[in-house]
Amino acid sequence: MEDISFSFGLLMFILFIWTIPWKVYAVWIAVKHNHKKWFVALLLLNTVAILDIFYIFKIAKKSWNEVKEDFKGTWGSIKNK
Repeated sequence: MEDISFSFGLLMFILFIWTIPWKVYAVWIAVKHNHKKWFVALLLLNTVAILDIFYIFKIAKKSWNEVKEDFKGTWGSIKNK
């Protein structure tokens, strides 16, 4: 039983680490583009980042290179503090 609890906890941690950066980035873009309905949907719905990634690439029309640069820039500013 402990193995199942540990595995479930580890899976939840991995999903948390995967989801949070995508959600923050998608919500930030929605605010920047004044997409109020998308902002609310992205903030309230937890889809393990599927809706967030859809919004970023299809609705906000960000390229993979733009996303990588934004993530690198953010990570760099966090590391330098």
